[in-house]
Amino acid sequence: MGLLWIYPSLLTLHLLTPNQALRTYPDNEVTLLDSMSALGDLGWVAYPSEGWEEISVMDERNTPMRTYQVCNVMEANQNNWLRTSWIPRDGAQRVYIEIKFTLRDCNSLPGVPGTCKETFNMYYYESNNNNLWFIKESQYVKIDTIAADESFTQVDVGDRVMKLNTEVRDISLLSKKGFYLAFQDVGACIALVSVRVFYKKCPLTVRNLAQFPDTVTGGDSALVEVRGSCVNSSEEFDTPKMYCSADGGWLVPIGRCACKPGFEERKDICQPCRPGFYKASAMDAYCVKCPPHSYSNLDSASECVCEKGYYRAETDPRSMACTRPPTAPENPISTINETTVTLEWSPPRESGGRGDVSYNVHCRKCSSDGRKCSPCSSGLHFVPRQFGISYAKVLITDLLPHTNYTFDIEAVNGVSDLSPSPKQCISVNITTSQAVSVILKERKSKDSITLAWQGPERANGAIVEYEVIYYEKNQRDQNYTVLKTKSNSMTVDGLKPGTTYVFRVRARTDGGYGNYGGEIELETSHEDMLAIGDPNQPTILAVSIAGGIVLLIFLVACFVVSGRHCGYIKAKQDPDEEKLQFQHGRVKLPGSRTYIHPHTYEDPNQAVRDFAKEIEASSIRIERVIGAGEFGEVCSGRLKLPSKREIYVAIKSLKAGYSDKQRQDFLSEASIMGQFNHPNIIRLEGVVTKCKPVMIITEFMENGSLDSFLKKHDGQFTMIQLVGMLRGIASGMKYLSDMNYVHRDLAARNILVNSNLVCKVSDFGLSRVLEDDPEAAYTTRGGKIPIRWTSPEAIAYRKFTSASDAWSYGIVMWEVISYGERPYWEMSNQDVIKAIDEGYRLPAPMDCPVVLHQLMLDCWEKGRSDRPKFGQIVNTLDKLIRTPSSLKQLANSSVWQDPTTPDFTVNTVEEWLDAIKMGQYKDNFSSAGYVSLESVLYISISELGKLGIALAGHQKKILSSIESLQTQGTHLQV
Repeated sequence: MGLLWIYPSLLTLHLLTPNQALRTYPDNEVTLLDSMSALGDLGWVAYPSEGWEEISVMDERNTPMRTYQVCNVMEANQNNWLRTSWIPRDGAQRVYIEIKFTLRDCNSLPGVPGTCKETFNMYYYESNNNNLWFIKESQYVKIDTIAADESFTQVDVGDRVMKLNTEVRDISLLSKKGFYLAFQDVGACIALVSVRVFYKKCPLTVRNLAQFPDTVTGGDSALVEVRGSCVNSSEEFDTPKMYCSADGGWLVPIGRCACKPGFEERKDICQPCRPGFYKASAMDAYCVKCPPHSYSNLDSASECVCEKGYYRAETDPRSMACTRPPTAPENPISTINETTVTLEWSPPRESGGRGDVSYNVHCRKCSSDGRKCSPCSSGLHFVPRQFGISYAKVLITDLLPHTNYTFDIEAVNGVSDLSPSPKQCISVNITTSQAVSVILKERKSKDSITLAWQGPERANGAIVEYEVIYYEKNQRDQNYTVLKTKSNSMTVDGLKPGTTYVFRVRARTDGGYGNYGGEIELETSHEDMLAIGDPNQPTILAVSIAGGIVLLIFLVACFVVSGRHCGYIKAKQDPDEEKLQFQHGRVKLPGSRTYIHPHTYEDPNQAVRDFAKEIEASSIRIERVIGAGEFGEVCSGRLKLPSKREIYVAIKSLKAGYSDKQRQDFLSEASIMGQFNHPNIIRLEGVVTKCKPVMIITEFMENGSLDSFLKKHDGQFTMIQLVGMLRGIASGMKYLSDMNYVHRDLAARNILVNSNLVCKVSDFGLSRVLEDDPEAAYTTRGGKIPIRWTSPEAIAYRKFTSASDAWSYGIVMWEVISYGERPYWEMSNQDVIKAIDEGYRLPAPMDCPVVLHQLMLDCWEKGRSDRPKFGQIVNTLDKLIRTPSSLKQLANSSVWQDPTTPDFTVNTVEEWLDAIKMGQYKDNFSSAGYVSLESVLYISISELGKLGIALAGHQKKILSSIESLQTQGTHLQV
């Protein structure tokens, strides 16, 4: 045994090892084997038998420890093995081995040959068998050669204290059920004090209301993705995930859970709302106080119950105050004109706290004494309608003459049908009359006119007399004459020769005067003669007021149709229209640089060959789908051409089953794009036409379309950055204009943005769907037009020029400054057309400089020759970029920056929205029933989304103002 007598004495020394009972390990470590915890023999296998020896010793606390030692240093060629028992890996793919040992310095051993070692080796062997009695040395996998940081000498022994060496090694990618460890001594003096085998895990934790279980780390340095489960009373808002690192730490929390309605987050758990509070949506963060006229008596309320007499409509947001039906309308006024009546009234004194008050008109036909009434027939016509009237006025036509009617006008709102009480209404009683039916029997001379008429069919009593009123045409206000007669005819003398007079007749009965009949225009003769026919056989002319109106409408319609038709023809024949010159079968437009229309080729494929480079399909690697176009999928990928570096590209493919025309239309975009070469025009890389699928390859724009990009980054750019984007678009359009190319569909959705914020004009397809929204385009005989971006002359006459593109550019400017807001908001296309024709122009977006809005207005001049050219637009924007101070004056800043009016008092929702420059959302709030400032105090961000307010910047501004209202009341600090 050589110097074995030296070594055992060391085992009684004071080893600096912690007591077994006091040993603690980190939470993220799971121990598979710990020799220090053994209460008896470890029972490990040693061979040869005279090598490693198990010895029990006492530590400084007199606690027994099981150790292994070997010290055969006097003999050469040592090969002593010590193998542990089978260690289950417990599902771990990577385990760690921590060993504590002491090692004797060979130099401190007298007479020891040069074969003495100060290292030993550590091995492992994987196995599903937990009862192997023999393992060949060659089957072991070496872990490492272990050396001591500190070895001891005889002097250390004298001090009776020595320090342990601690080394940690790991084994990766384990796959079998368990493994054995082995220690090889090749001639050292060692005491193996403890061996601990463990693996690491990410311990159970809760993040963002999601619980992540104990997770064993991966077999290498890769992260393990773990999906969390929502804690009590919560639900997934966005799939919660975290990554378990190789060191047993949680990284990169993604997604979250949200407390269910009726619960709010408090210290990683969901607690119920207290009585008097509620939470309607998981998207809301906290419970809020019940809105006015509602309450909650129990915990975890998702909505508050309305007080007695108050109601909440099914479509009302839960944050809205409970409301009640309105009172009856007031101050009714009726105006009768023969068989037509106009009813007007004042709104109800109490609207019930809502802004959706409308009116219904119920009609009853009554007997003369008013005691017996029955519903009116369906022959009456109500303008604008009978039920659901928005304004306090209605016109009712086609009433029966001399008939008593009762009209009940009721006010209703969104909760009227929920109330058991009858609806409040006010009644109006009217009696219709009938005018004189004039059958004119005329006889004219140079100074007199004789006329006759027929009285009303159903007069309101006996006719006492008739009243005739007449005046010179166009002189009614200056001079008119009233004559009376009991006869059905009259001769009017003393008239001027050759002059046109207007006559009207009405009857007076015992019940009073009736209504005047229609106007009759008659002209006296220049000479004394009968106007028509023989005096013994006078001509009878029946005058119908309704017929006259129909004739007038017909003539006006003919005039309008004729005028529009003429205007259209004039526009088509406008001498300013650009002329086409044909040369060699191609269209050549005026100017030194020309754009050639691909449809002028007899063979469209030749246009593709002339302007687009053919690319081998093998040079393209498609990586992922990023969208869908009219003709097929749009993908991103890489293009590697010979002798060139690999670049990212966008790939448009033509879907299977296409027709020849679809193929030509698809490739025509490449024929157009290939003619352009400008940094602000999307670059064509080439086409694939010799194999399927047919593809168009363009440069890849990392940030996608401009409108989506701006919405995603609302409020995140400086004004100079936005102007720089606009300058790039204008530069690209100047290039197209110089090439005599008219885009026709310039909009932010057709501008692409790369990673450097460079904007490039795209979408040059000749047959394209302008928008997915069917309401976005107004269909004419020539195809679809994007109304909101198109100039008036292009809408009316399809007259597309660079000037119409300039109009569209003004809309793009508005989109950019407003961060992708929809032009004209929710106005219908017909309303947009009408408003523009009447001179309406989009107002300046929030925080828009005056100079930029003025440039927009210049682009929206009605006369196309008055609009700026793209070269002028580029020069203007260059000046603004060189002088940023010119952008400081804002178009909508006067109210906010007036130092004499630091405070602004608001009393209504409309005044509040105007004060914070959010007036475009008045209808959104009104339609949802927010009509009082008290009702908006509890609006959450989720409710703003339901109101159609999607822009993050606008939501932030409104919520900030609501906080001000809550703290300051209606005295709003701006």
